[in-house]
Amino acid sequence: MTAFLLMYRHRSPVTLRHMTDSHAIHPDVAAGATTGRLDRAAVQCDRLIRYLESKNNVLLLTTSTRYRKHRWDVPKSTQLAQRIKAHLKAKRKHVTLIDVAGLTIHTCEGNISAKRGNSCGVTDATLRDKRKNPTGLHRCWASINNADDQLYKITRDLFRSQVVIFFVSVRWGQTNSVYQRLLERLSWIENRVTTLGEKPIAQLKKLEAGVVLFGQNWNDAAVLKVQQQNFRWFGWKAPTPLSFCWQYTGNATDESAESYLSAVAEFEELVQILPPSRDP
Repeated sequence: MTAFLLMYRHRSPVTLRHMTDSHAIHPDVAAGATTGRLDRAAVQCDRLIRYLESKNNVLLLTTSTRYRKHRWDVPKSTQLAQRIKAHLKAKRKHVTLIDVAGLTIHTCEGNISAKRGNSCGVTDATLRDKRKNPTGLHRCWASINNADDQLYKITRDLFRSQVVIFFVSVRWGQTNSVYQRLLERLSWIENRVTTLGEKPIAQLKKLEAGVVLFGQNWNDAAVLKVQQQNFRWFGWKAPTPLSFCWQYTGNATDESAESYLSAVAEFEELVQILPPSRDP
């Protein structure tokens, strides 16, 4: 058992010291309903970290967003990714963290279902650039048609990774738009096999993938299940320890200001028992 989980089990009772006296406390928190969620989240974080400690060449991809000038406001899922990166670095593991939201990734062109037929990931779509595509495996028309496209920054690391973890916020009952755009742009990895009949990309045959979802009040568990299946469609392994979701409340109609503030407070309680973070 890792040290941070031991510390969690001996923690003091949940407090809301990160909220000012002027902030109303959500009834769920005041009643102590937060304990069960924190218990589950702590165990799941511990399980994820212990699994990653046994790996090397780990790729962490964050996708949640905030206003760029509000550097003090870091998305919850991104905070977790930063702490995991720092922890693995301290264990002398090779780990890369990329903020996908900060990259220029153009929208998928939909070449899978184009009028002339499915041309996604064909050989002619190979990105002819040794710096951007050193393996020669990156095949995406949108990378060719948009000179400023930066999907290559992800695939260069993906092709040399043992594990990839996506850190994703749930919005309107689905993964956020940054993640969805990325996943669609990676369709050529799956399409080369299922439609073009090629062999799976050798560098990705043993890839293990997971997703960490953070949401407020609706559909997180269902979203998690869909994304794990998507990874399998891509031909990637999806071990259970690499994925989990944290949803503040099961009340889908609770859109109160107090609920959102209390979610922040609960996450900050969880953060206190995670490994410390450093700047990515």
